[in-house]
Amino acid sequence: MPRAYLGWLLGFALLMPAAALADRGQELLQAACAQCHALTKPEQLTLDRLWQRQGPDLYYAGNKFQREWLVQWLQQPQRIRPAGVMYYKHIRPGAEHDEVDAATLPTHPALSAADAEAVATALMQLRGADELVRPGLYQPVSVNRRVGQLLFTKLRGCSSCHRSAPSFGGVSGPELYTAGARLQPDFIAAYMRNPQAFDPYIWMPVLELPDSDVQRLTSYILSLSKEE
Repeated sequence: MPRAYLGWLLGFALLMPAAALADRGQELLQAACAQCHALTKPEQLTLDRLWQRQGPDLYYAGNKFQREWLVQWLQQPQRIRPAGVMYYKHIRPGAEHDEVDAATLPTHPALSAADAEAVATALMQLRGADELVRPGLYQPVSVNRRVGQLLFTKLRGCSSCHRSAPSFGGVSGPELYTAGARLQPDFIAAYMRNPQAFDPYIWMPVLELPDSDVQRLTSYILSLSKEE
């Protein structure tokens, strides 16, 4: 497709009224995303549903994601979960420990710039966790780099499931070195406080962290995406 035409499409999407853009995004969500992602809160949150889902729930995407990140990621998807949504489906025995079987990991389709704008607009309207992700949950604090690392790797055990760098940390959960660009700070704090309030069967435990640790860990995670 000619580059000039692509530029025209993007310009058209940016000038499209927000309501029309969201309507177009909703059409795309239903046509291309609903088969893998929950766009509305399921009537029943069960363990079977969690184990069978193909992609993360999106019914609270507007509480969770940064819109600019969504627009970019939808055009150039990068793997967020090193071992997939359900890691047990994508690991195999290795010489020293289990390894991710990359050949079994699905790829996410890339969208055009115009479609990415429309889908991001529609996703930001999905706010099924307003009662959990309240404005002001995150209170910015200054955290010493080494204190943050210590909390993440040893004292609170985040690195057993999450990566704080491309080659450091666990693979059963989403990587967190891009979380500062990807996630809203209030969502990080809310999810860290009680992940099972979002889904009672999610495998991330309720750590019952003091608020000071929640704030410091959130600040540390936000800082990771600012590093080279």
